[in-house]
Amino acid sequence: MKLNIIKNITATILAAFILSGCNLYKEMVIPTPYYPSTTVQQEPSVTTQTTQSDVIEAESDVNMDKQVVNTIKEDRVESKNKTIVQRIPFPEAEYKSLSKEGSATVTGHIYLVTPGGSKVYGKQTRLYLNPVTSYSTQWYNKSYLGGAKMSKVDPRLFNYLKFTTSDSSGKFEFLNVPSGSYYLIGVVKCGSACGYAKPKSIRIAKKISVLGNDIVNVDLSKQLQ
Repeated sequence: MKLNIIKNITATILAAFILSGCNLYKEMVIPTPYYPSTTVQQEPSVTTQTTQSDVIEAESDVNMDKQVVNTIKEDRVESKNKTIVQRIPFPEAEYKSLSKEGSATVTGHIYLVTPGGSKVYGKQTRLYLNPVTSYSTQWYNKSYLGGAKMSKVDPRLFNYLKFTTSDSSGKFEFLNVPSGSYYLIGVVKCGSACGYAKPKSIRIAKKISVLGNDIVNVDLSKQLQ
């Protein structure tokens, strides 16, 4: 008896909705489940800073400062508005074959010679030895001698450089240098004494060789025109 009453009431309600023109299904809104999108973080690509990072992502094995990092990463000599030269692929096998231990010494002074003949010493400036390879030779010929701007340096290079700092008189010294050939590189900052309205950082590079227990005395200098 009760079941029949319930059925009759249900039928009456449905009939009322139909006669009123309402669509029961249209009024019912079923929310769509929300699934947050998963963002896959990409591994950072290797670039030359050093990012500073040119510079350098491989800094753990060497003691460098911002001056050296910026100098290497910029890799240009008055090269504004010039086409960028792409570096050759980093010759990892060539670098791994280099001697890692040595007992040679490289010492000297770093300075600029002004047009008037005066010497401007690089005081408390950083210098580094860059092993001579096909990679560094491209930089030396294209950038240092040719003045071209180079593409970013491979951060692996910094594991093979040796660093030192000059004293207040521009004197520097590298100890325990492995036998081989290197580009000796440093920067001297000079302003009015060199005829510049604003101070400029002048890079100097020179190819040298050491063997065994050699004590190599070499001045890293550059004549300004």
